Amino acid sequence: MTTPPTTSGAGQFDGPSSPVRIGALVPLSRPGWVGAGRHLLAGLELAVREVNDGGGISGRPLDLVVRDTAADPEKAAAAVDELAGLGVAALAGEYHSVVARAAAARADALGLPYLCSSAVLDALAEQPTPWVARLCPAQSHGWRIYADFLLGAGHRHVAVATQPSVYWASGVRILREHLGAQGGGVVELEMGALSPEAMCDELADSGATALLLLVGHPEPAVPVVRAVRADQRLTGVLIGAPAGQPEFAEWAELLGGDGAAIPFLRYLPERLDSLGTRVESALREQLGQAPSFVAFEGYDTVTVLAEVLRAHGTDRARIAEAWPGVAVEGTRGKIRFSRVPGIDLWQWAWPPVQVVDRDPADPGRFRVLRTG
Repeated sequence: MTTPPTTSGAGQFDGPSSPVRIGALVPLSRPGWVGAGRHLLAGLELAVREVNDGGGISGRPLDLVVRDTAADPEKAAAAVDELAGLGVAALAGEYHSVVARAAAARADALGLPYLCSSAVLDALAEQPTPWVARLCPAQSHGWRIYADFLLGAGHRHVAVATQPSVYWASGVRILREHLGAQGGGVVELEMGALSPEAMCDELADSGATALLLLVGHPEPAVPVVRAVRADQRLTGVLIGAPAGQPEFAEWAELLGGDGAAIPFLRYLPERLDSLGTRVESALREQLGQAPSFVAFEGYDTVTVLAEVLRAHGTDRARIAEAWPGVAVEGTRGKIRFSRVPGIDLWQWAWPPVQVVDRDPADPGRFRVLRTG
């Protein structure tokens, strides 16, 4: 079940039938990406229900203590402090990279195990830490696959509509390095200084054959797409969204056909196995729509934590020590953690990666363009 916000002093359990608590960090209000947060929470909650239906953690119920981060790093850091005081065994969740980075720093400082569900920034930890593990692929891994897709489609010179952010800046650097090695280049269009229409003027003069949306959703991503689609000069320009904005139903609802044929990254296999298929059906019923890859990430997060808790108990140090021994069947393959060069936390290397888009003939259907 999901525990509502509680006051100081609650959550200190040590009895044989008392709940085992996991703290969950989720963006559930603006300016957070609420659609992603809703799917992440759905996956977390479904897995908690299934764990409890199967007897819990050695007979103790698993309890999810949810905090809304609202895409605010300071709010997330404060939530980590609160959850640690409430006696959670571990932390789970978060979608936004800058928020997860703040949470990871506090978790490391407090000695609190944190399994990050969905934040891809390579530098999620500022120093090597035994306390933090991650399910989603590092940004450099996924975005290089995306850059290979662009190169394979003949796009060597691309423009990026971007906003100030460590995450977007990291994405620009990855694209610039990967495309530059093949004789390509990246032109940055700073949306803080440009209206969508002015951005179109800059794009038309740039010579770029693709425009990537390295901006927030729905603002300014949706107005930018509308402006580009309406500009006759840009008819042949590919619009791309490596961060995954078109994955969620809200994208199709806001843009209709204009939101199709915009390739993005998602972290699903081409075909789900029997576990993935069962979970997909349950998530679809729970959400009232097709689940995104973020919902599967939430489910897999609790699945891993439950296995670790069953095997090693609720001692925080023992949980963190267990990361390198994890071997859990998730919805998207067997999950194992290792140390990846340049990444200072325990990493699943790697979940499946796809480049997909919405089919112009049916924007509710996804087309797989590349796998990695």
